Amino acid sequence: MTRKLLVAGNWKLNGSKVMTDDLISAIVNGVSGAKNFEIAVFPPFVYLSQASKLVENKVLFGAQTVSEHEKGAFTGEISATMLKEIGCQMVLVGHSERREYFNESNQDVANKFKAAQSQGLRPILCCGETLEQRESGVTRQVVAEQITAVVNLVGIDAFANAVIAYEPIWAIGTGVTATSKQAQEVHAFIRSLLSLKSDTIATLVPILYGGSVNGSNAKELFSMQDIDGGLIGGASLTANDFLAICQQADKLS
Repeated sequence: MTRKLLVAGNWKLNGSKVMTDDLISAIVNGVSGAKNFEIAVFPPFVYLSQASKLVENKVLFGAQTVSEHEKGAFTGEISATMLKEIGCQMVLVGHSERREYFNESNQDVANKFKAAQSQGLRPILCCGETLEQRESGVTRQVVAEQITAVVNLVGIDAFANAVIAYEPIWAIGTGVTATSKQAQEVHAFIRSLLSLKSDTIATLVPILYGGSVNGSNAKELFSMQDIDGGLIGGASLTANDFLAICQQADKLS
């Protein structure tokens, strides 16, 4: 089975009602023709319902995180059931900023992954190393621990309906991009890690690259054997920039 390229835009803590209208409408109009790749947007929680009315079945949408809890006294949390009810198809889990700023552990991320899938949401599991970890030569160990925590909780078959995003933290929002070779090496390692449990799943799972992807470097990155698209940050906030990346995915799909 051939993996589809996926271009996913993570808006992070950015957006407004006007921006949501304008940006999603521009993306939908910009990809009006038939396409063989997927596009997804991840606005802040408060704009998800608005997004659901704009995507026109041409763009997937989802949340930037999800609670591991189904309901209860957890002020400020949003459950997978709530996300499903407003039409979300996907959710990010384990983004580096959630791990760093909100102290989400590997086990927390695994619990969120499980909660998302319990409601039929397709999680994008984020993993990646800091600059210090890369320079210390422990990139593979860090990434393996992040992914293995999820596999141990939900089993390898759960990844048949999931995406992995490798995001070297030292390349997020810095303008520094891992070379296509550096990114490919880690993506290949991730696929080999999955293949220890299931060759079928390893072949099936899309693995995205996240880290200062733009219209100029997307083609080279997406051309790598094990890179199946991008998790886009800053460039996802401007329609022209995001569509430039989508155009490169379209040429390769």
